[in-house]
Amino acid sequence: MKKPQAVKITDRLIIPEDELLFTASRSSGAGGQNVNKVSTRVTLWFDVLKSPSLSEEEKRLLLNKLPTRINKAGWLWINVQQTRSQAGNRELALKRFMELLAQALVQPRFRKKTRIPIRVKEERLADKKRRSRVKAHRSLISFE
Repeated sequence: MKKPQAVKITDRLIIPEDELLFTASRSSGAGGQNVNKVSTRVTLWFDVLKSPSLSEEEKRLLLNKLPTRINKAGWLWINVQQTRSQAGNRELALKRFMELLAQALVQPRFRKKTRIPIRVKEERLADKKRRSRVKAHRSLISFE
């Protein structure tokens, strides 16, 4: 029996492959006889809410950042029908899953508020006054 693989998302997050569910169905679109006979489209399913690999904070981040990819039951899904083989689509689905989770789990950097120096404010106001005088002077000059 094959030992379950693990999917490495980040340095700290590794998801066992037994938490992932793969389903196959027929691909849509053109493709001739093959499309009508062979189930090559692969859908990867991952239960975000019940995953023991994710912390509560990571689950919250995923639910907030991927609302269109997670259904009401908490399942994240990824459809792939790019290649003609089920194995190829399965590999692509795993790759997309890893990239999607890695992007979604990036914590936004905390922005440290900074003050605008007084000198910069004064220069901005002085420049506005200069521009105002230039424009006012233009209306005084008549072109005859």
